[in-house]
Amino acid sequence: MSRTTTPEHGSALTGRSEDEEEGGPTERADGMGRALSWTGLVVAAGSGALLSVGAFLGLYVRPTSDDWCALWKARDMGVLGITADFYRTQNGRVTNAFLTGLVYSDDMRGPKLLPAFLVLALGAALFLLARAALRALRMPPPSRVLLAAAAALLSALLFFAGTRSYQVLLWAPATISHTLPSVIALWAVLGAVRAARGGRGWERSAAVGAALLLGTALGMLSEPFALVAGVFTVAAGLLCLPRLGWTKDRYASTWCAAACLGLAIGLVLLSTSPGARWRRAQHPPEPLSLSLLRETFRDWWRVWETIGGQWAYAGAAAAGVLLGLWLSRTTRKPAPALPPRRLFRIAVLLPLPLIALASLAVTYGLRTGYGDVGWTYGRTWTSFLLPLLLALCAYGTWGGYRLGLLLRTAGRPAARAAVLVAVGAVAAGSTVALVRPVYDLTTSTVVRATAWDRQNARIKAEVAAGAREVAYRPLLIGGLTEPLFARTYERDWAARCTATYYGVDRIHRP
Repeated sequence: MSRTTTPEHGSALTGRSEDEEEGGPTERADGMGRALSWTGLVVAAGSGALLSVGAFLGLYVRPTSDDWCALWKARDMGVLGITADFYRTQNGRVTNAFLTGLVYSDDMRGPKLLPAFLVLALGAALFLLARAALRALRMPPPSRVLLAAAAALLSALLFFAGTRSYQVLLWAPATISHTLPSVIALWAVLGAVRAARGGRGWERSAAVGAALLLGTALGMLSEPFALVAGVFTVAAGLLCLPRLGWTKDRYASTWCAAACLGLAIGLVLLSTSPGARWRRAQHPPEPLSLSLLRETFRDWWRVWETIGGQWAYAGAAAAGVLLGLWLSRTTRKPAPALPPRRLFRIAVLLPLPLIALASLAVTYGLRTGYGDVGWTYGRTWTSFLLPLLLALCAYGTWGGYRLGLLLRTAGRPAARAAVLVAVGAVAAGSTVALVRPVYDLTTSTVVRATAWDRQNARIKAEVAAGAREVAYRPLLIGGLTEPLFARTYERDWAARCTATYYGVDRIHRP
């Protein structure tokens, strides 16, 4: 059926005129919309290709470090058994243990599929969240290509731009603890937004109840994420109080309060567990002192020096600028649904201080838990890196929108073209900068998988022949611990877990 259009009613499908849909005759003439779409397509294709490689590399994941213990415990204890073991003797992370049991319930099948799940779940959540945010602000209909480009680029930056790409995407113990919580939180926010849009009382009550339950589960999943989520949820709940004029009812602040309460309950259950007490006894935390605070601030500065040294993160802001330029193209520019001016300024300025505070809290936890090298555990940075990328993209979108309106009013198509070329170059360059890390990740993962498969076949053949002690050659990857790392076998937990997994008494070097 053909689409009919009339001057009075516009498109029969959208209810808008052709000029509104395409950005007006001026935009069609200078090709700005087409150029933005092609730029977004290039960024989306490049980032999507990198993410596809990362997801495919999951098939080449092989056991290392904590994998060995998780494998035999999930096999011999079952999901509930490993959950009880974590609570009583390991660290108290009940949710973490339950998910670990599920992932490793079929040997390495779960860890191999988990990277693809994370890529798809994170990308879809970012896409839907951006669309929901723009709709809430009553912004013009966004370009799906540019939304997909922003979501794909932010996902690629989170997985590949850091110092521990293998741990952030491919190593299941780290992704369960530090990557998966952020994905769950994004989908929880989307669920809350959906309930708010539905307007039904039972939907909102269910969303608040789900926030309480999810908060409790997340509190027992990852301490670093719980700290970061708590900081942002408290701030969001305060900003959404009806008396400040941004919201008309208490739903948003109630949802945030429920989530915070859940996080607090989860952290209390975790910290008071027998496993957490046992862990603190093995590594007593350093008492609070001026020296500890000074060292924490120094570690925190090192973290941000490392993050700031990766220029590819600028691609998050560039993707936002591209989206903002597109939003400024429409002939009719509905005013965004902004809060009162003072509250708006606070909302704009608040994310970066909150990110700084949350990252400082994480760094303090790493310092007290792991000492001098704690700040180097880049897998824990994921909890505050994702909010940073979201903030950069949001700033870029607003800046691109305002800049696009200014240049359009001034009637300077050449200036707009120059801006598009510069911003597009940064976004595309950010994607290109990730090619080398992905190549190195691919090489190391595939080479290790090949060597590991040969060794695994040999060990299983020897065990089948009745051997009670086998040789194991450590195969290092991703900065992780391999069996036979300790000076004494009694202190080598990785070696003992590996021996248990293979059903032998002991392993040794060749």
